[in-house]
Amino acid sequence: MIATDVLNMSLSVGGLLMASVVIGLVMERVILHRLEALAQHTSWEGDEIIVTSLKGLTLYSCLLAGIYLVSLRLPLDEHAGEIVGKLVLVAFLLLVTLFMMRLAAGFVSHYARKAVLPSTSIFTNLAKVIAFSVGILVILQFLGISITPILTALGVGGLAVALALQDTLSNIFSGLHIIATRQIRQGNYIRLDGGEEGYVTDITWRNTVIRTLSNNMVLVPNSKLAGAIVTNYHLPETEMGVLVQVGVSYDSELEEVERVTTDVARELLLDVQGGVHGFEPFIRYHTFADFSINFTVILRCKEYVDQYLVKHEFVKRLHRRYRDEGIEIPYPIRMVHYKDKKT
Repeated sequence: MIATDVLNMSLSVGGLLMASVVIGLVMERVILHRLEALAQHTSWEGDEIIVTSLKGLTLYSCLLAGIYLVSLRLPLDEHAGEIVGKLVLVAFLLLVTLFMMRLAAGFVSHYARKAVLPSTSIFTNLAKVIAFSVGILVILQFLGISITPILTALGVGGLAVALALQDTLSNIFSGLHIIATRQIRQGNYIRLDGGEEGYVTDITWRNTVIRTLSNNMVLVPNSKLAGAIVTNYHLPETEMGVLVQVGVSYDSELEEVERVTTDVARELLLDVQGGVHGFEPFIRYHTFADFSINFTVILRCKEYVDQYLVKHEFVKRLHRRYRDEGIEIPYPIRMVHYKDKKT
């Protein structure tokens, strides 16, 4: 009789656990999959975030429910049953906390794409930390652990933590300051006074990540960036002037040089990718140099990296046009005059 009872109990426990796993798999791979397909056809993107946040958690939730039902079937005393129930509920609250962390990060990323918030990982991480902290406090309160002494201890120990982590806190608040002022944004091309330059790809809780044109990553501590002299080539707008230095011979007719140069520049801006159509290029003479009259050609490109192609094509086209027009770009010349010394 005892062996039969044990066998029946084992079959019952195994059946409950197997049923909970099967239900979890069905919810995970069928129901959530269909809900995701339906969410993609709605105008509100929040439902997609909710469904995505649930992925992987429904299976564990069903398994926890199965474990709780098994504990009710087992011949446990009241104290053991209470412990098992609390453990299952704590595990379930941890799953809810994980769900809330995903949900918070998902909505922060969503509003970042909508340009309501800056698209930086520092806000995503802060959202996760807040959701995790709230979840842990709820679990402690459920277990009967008073959170008031904990909060008091955290307040008293906050000074020691701040002193120990002053560099980290400095970077966190500097990162928040950089984001709040919006003078440096993700996707901007910047140059620091130390010479580092590139596109801002992310602002984390500690570093600002810059991707250089050579496709390398430069990590700049937020506190260093906040105190640096920074040139932002994307503000107040991405279009920028392109200055090209040119020199012509003293024998040149300057009006003709100006006409030919602006014609080349005007055609260039219409043809070359990155040139600003409609901008009227111009030149400014500025120096009587040792062997040439020097001037600056002012062009305009759509963003910082476009200047390289614009300059490249302008130099080629201007050299060819000067050659066709007979305008001389002189070589460096040094003239030495000898004076006869009467003896």
